Amino acid sequence: MLLTRPAVAVESPPRTARDPFFDNAKLLVIVLVVLGHSWEPLVGLPGERPLRAAYLLLYVFHMPVFVLVSGWFSQSFRGEPRQLRRLLTGVLAPFLLWNTLLTLWVQWLGGTRLALAPLTPTWVLWFLMSLFLWRITAPLWRLVRWPVPSAIAVFLLSGAFTFGPLLSLARTLEFLPYFVIGLCLRREHLDRMLAVRHVRLYALAAFAAVAALAWAVAPGTDVNWLYRSGSSGSLHVSYARWLTESSVLFLLGLLLTAAFLALVPRRRTWFTVLGAGTMYAFLLHAFVQRALLLGGWYHWSSLRHPAGWLLLTAGAVALALLLCTTPVRRVFRALVEPRLSLLLRSEQS
Repeated sequence: MLLTRPAVAVESPPRTARDPFFDNAKLLVIVLVVLGHSWEPLVGLPGERPLRAAYLLLYVFHMPVFVLVSGWFSQSFRGEPRQLRRLLTGVLAPFLLWNTLLTLWVQWLGGTRLALAPLTPTWVLWFLMSLFLWRITAPLWRLVRWPVPSAIAVFLLSGAFTFGPLLSLARTLEFLPYFVIGLCLRREHLDRMLAVRHVRLYALAAFAAVAALAWAVAPGTDVNWLYRSGSSGSLHVSYARWLTESSVLFLLGLLLTAAFLALVPRRRTWFTVLGAGTMYAFLLHAFVQRALLLGGWYHWSSLRHPAGWLLLTAGAVALALLLCTTPVRRVFRALVEPRLSLLLRSEQS
């Protein structure tokens, strides 16, 4: 069983080629990330219940999927020098650079002066900091006898403590079980799930059920619960309530993650190639969204109606796809994938 078998026994065989299934999943998830951020400024307005319900549904599962897939791609990480080099150049350096750039961008757009805090993530950049912490600890999870239950225990205990924004510790701990599940997942687990008869019908039924729940609770739900960044203290609830609601959210996220993966195309599609550029969309869309927000575009009255929501949704999807394309990657590669040759020794040294 995935929950009880030691992590050391569940490593996937080395992958020599990109798996279209996971490239498809990455692309679809980054589209949902951009979509959620485009909706965010509108969900608190009165009369926006359909949009708010869709937002709640999206936030139940889109980051759990992203984190689980990140765990899958971390299975081979053992802390070897070449892997540490890639971690520094592909995760930590982009975080430090883009965290600074985004802070300066928001400062310029808003006409305010913000303190530069290199280890305190700005908005969406929390994910890169968390990814660095998750991946650097991946070898430790292979030593744990029951990695998934242990990660769940860490997550549940974290709600009793209040963490500041430094290192994005709250989100890092709350999303940790999804990463460890991805770390322990084998392709045979996926194949077994995908081979279930009518699995896609079950997946659609799961989404329909949670969508109905989201509609029912939309008017009175505090969306801060869905960001997974608040302890019982910061959310001003008892630890018992935090445990209950966070556990429900965790299970719903796990259910919809499985349902989402069941619906992802397994073969190569027209958008599969874009799955290699999701980091670019993740980083660059934040600048576009902040410009639209601070530039007053969300005050446009047409966005307060269903036709405006559809326009906003189409624009967000188009932006996500555009930012994953090869020309965009070529222009921004030096900033997204810095080589750091002046700071790091060559692999042959």
